[in-house]
Amino acid sequence: MAILNKSKDTKKLRVLFVDSLNNLSSQIAEYFAKKMYSNLYEVYSAGPEHDIIDCDMLSVMYRRGDDLRNMRSKDFQNTTYLPEDAQYDIIVWTEKDLFNELSSQSPWAGKQILADMGKRSEFTCTDDAELAQCITEMAERIEAWVKENMATQEKLLSLVSA
Repeated sequence: MAILNKSKDTKKLRVLFVDSLNNLSSQIAEYFAKKMYSNLYEVYSAGPEHDIIDCDMLSVMYRRGDDLRNMRSKDFQNTTYLPEDAQYDIIVWTEKDLFNELSSQSPWAGKQILADMGKRSEFTCTDDAELAQCITEMAERIEAWVKENMATQEKLLSLVSA
């Protein structure tokens, strides 16, 4: 559901970033999209289930200068932090396995993008320093994806694959 941005007569696209627990990649993507392109998009994140936000991610991001401490993990039914009408122009799935499992059953057919940004279970780190590096690298990938693919609504819409 596009929202009219009265300042520039540009309709904001409503975007939902999705990961399995809404605790890592979708949160980072939501943060960067809001930070960079709040004039173009109304941005949310959620997952089929919710958990707590990844505390290691919060710490790493804060040390980078990005404060995500006010973020909340949300499932698809959350009406406190998500639009009550649950209508989105674009769904960006940040985990390939989840996209493969749920995209064909989702109510958002025809408006979906797979942007596999990885998940914590794929990290190969063995200590806290390596974990911080893995999260930093994920954040950098997500920030670059958002910067490149959301700079214009046309670019984002060109990525719709399902």
